Amino acid sequence: MRSLATTAVLFVTMFLAACGLLPEVKDETSGWSANKLYTEAKQSLNEGAYEQAIGYYEKLESRFPYGRFAQQAQIDLAYAYWKSGEKESALVACDRFIKLHPNHPNVDYVYYLRGLIDFNEDLGLMGLVSQQDMTERDPKGARESFNAFRELVTRFPNSKYAPDATQRMTYLVGALAQLEVHVARYYMRRGAYLAAINRAQYAVKSYPDVPATEEALFIMVQAYDLLGMNDLRDDAERVMRKNFPNSVYYTRGLDRPEPWWKLW
Repeated sequence: MRSLATTAVLFVTMFLAACGLLPEVKDETSGWSANKLYTEAKQSLNEGAYEQAIGYYEKLESRFPYGRFAQQAQIDLAYAYWKSGEKESALVACDRFIKLHPNHPNVDYVYYLRGLIDFNEDLGLMGLVSQQDMTERDPKGARESFNAFRELVTRFPNSKYAPDATQRMTYLVGALAQLEVHVARYYMRRGAYLAAINRAQYAVKSYPDVPATEEALFIMVQAYDLLGMNDLRDDAERVMRKNFPNSVYYTRGLDRPEPWWKLW
């Protein structure tokens, strides 16, 4: 046992000694000025080398937290996080900047960036071929995006980012309404007619004057009819025929073309 212990001590000693012989990894940025760090970070960002840019910006912020490049570095860092796929880090960086610098000249851009981070308009190839859209996904991101854009437009109506933010808000309102209709349609297929009515009513009341209103009203008409609630059915149908006299739902119903992956 004593021999084994001695051997173990010798092994550990030799291992530590060997580690000491390994060359130290030198930080190429040691000794760089704030200007040098920022310049290299910005160049990496412009070239799409986001991971490298993140490393430079993080070092700049830690070494020169009160320098003249620090605040812009925080903004650029949030953008670099987003482009590198680190969504949560990007959101944290935006929120931190807004909290620390609410009156910064570029804080409107940070609100805009925060809205973009949660704005999932493009689902990629799989979303395209399956005919999936953002209305069938978790609405949390859409709501967060809408809130960020609304804050921007409300606080900075003259911002150069306000017009685009307004357009995206319009899209998001329509998407959120369509989400409610998608859920209502799901309940209809399963015979949960009262639940379908509730979701359709919520869509009509919460998101007026959007395309999804047409289908929401038709769901209400159908669900009331299936429940035998004739007076409410007639009221809903009266509203629908007044607003959508030539609706395709009168002839097609709620049937929709099936995506390719449901054909077998």
